[in-house]
Amino acid sequence: MRIAGLTLTAVLLGLAVAGAQAPQKPTIQPTGKPTAKPASVPRMADGRPDLQGNWTNATITMLERRPNTPLVITEEAARLDENNTAAALEAREAPSDPNRGAPPVGGEVRKSPNAEPTYLELLWRAGGGAVGGYNSFWVDPGDRVLRIDGQPRSSIIIDPPTGRIPGYTEEARARMAKAAEIRKTQGSEFDHPELRPLAERCITSFGSNAGPPMLPNYFYNNSYSIVQSKDTVTILTEMVHDARVVRMGGTHPPFGLRKWFGDSIGRWEGDTLVIETTNFHPNHGFRNSWENLKVTERITRKDANTLLYRFTVEDPTTFTAPFTGELVFNAMPPGEMVYEYACHEANYGLEGVMSGARAQEREAAKKKSPQ
Repeated sequence: MRIAGLTLTAVLLGLAVAGAQAPQKPTIQPTGKPTAKPASVPRMADGRPDLQGNWTNATITMLERRPNTPLVITEEAARLDENNTAAALEAREAPSDPNRGAPPVGGEVRKSPNAEPTYLELLWRAGGGAVGGYNSFWVDPGDRVLRIDGQPRSSIIIDPPTGRIPGYTEEARARMAKAAEIRKTQGSEFDHPELRPLAERCITSFGSNAGPPMLPNYFYNNSYSIVQSKDTVTILTEMVHDARVVRMGGTHPPFGLRKWFGDSIGRWEGDTLVIETTNFHPNHGFRNSWENLKVTERITRKDANTLLYRFTVEDPTTFTAPFTGELVFNAMPPGEMVYEYACHEANYGLEGVMSGARAQEREAAKKKSPQ
């Protein structure tokens, strides 16, 4: 399953605006052999933490923070957010009125059952617009506020202290302006079949589900399978069945050799798996960054059901400062599986888009032809 037109998700995740308290800085264990740890953390034969299993990072906590909001919020505020989200999902599941009459011309924005629309409602409105999108049968965004060490969080970003991704450099702004000028002459990604977004063509997931960094998409299929050996760690993302292979040890290839999802090298720092990714493909970076992008991820198994995931994004040619976020990956219930994502099976959306374009061209040709 997928929702057409959601390739704007990466932009829409920035709907919230600034403010907050300073987070705690990361504590990195020294590199070395694994030390004795509580038995609650499963381990491989070599003593390293066992990261394997099926996991989900679904959450209703936004990537960036709302204004005047601390990083750690009260349980009361967290429960209010969760209750409002539940009310929004319930409203989307309500049966349609069979006597509602003809739909309004141009559609209408779905009304919220809450005094103020939740973050997810704002995203769904942006995705479905006035004509509406799928109801809640088709979406599985999560229903819980992100909690780390029992503390409810207001954002995934923890550094800078504002909880906001830093601004773009002048070099990046010039680069994006140039790309916008090119689109004016060549057309946008929605004007030509070969220019359609990667997610629309089922090449990669929308947003940054596969990453790195691996972020929730706030719609569905926020599931992952991790398979681990001494030499590699493979992370399979349910969304568009993307697989990232982390090579333990070694070095990155030459600067000019680019890979989908970048080139990931892993190492252990104590009981934390550290993954450094560079060499991103031009069509698959993060927020207009790819050429000089470096993402460092840290995955720590906290207990039998929880992975702590922390990431830092660096690109001095794109962002005015590095930034860091963290979230948790929760173990999926026993027996629950990650299924194949058959993205374009029976998907006739692109065929309809192209058929409509050809019809428009025929109508335009008729108007130009002599009568």
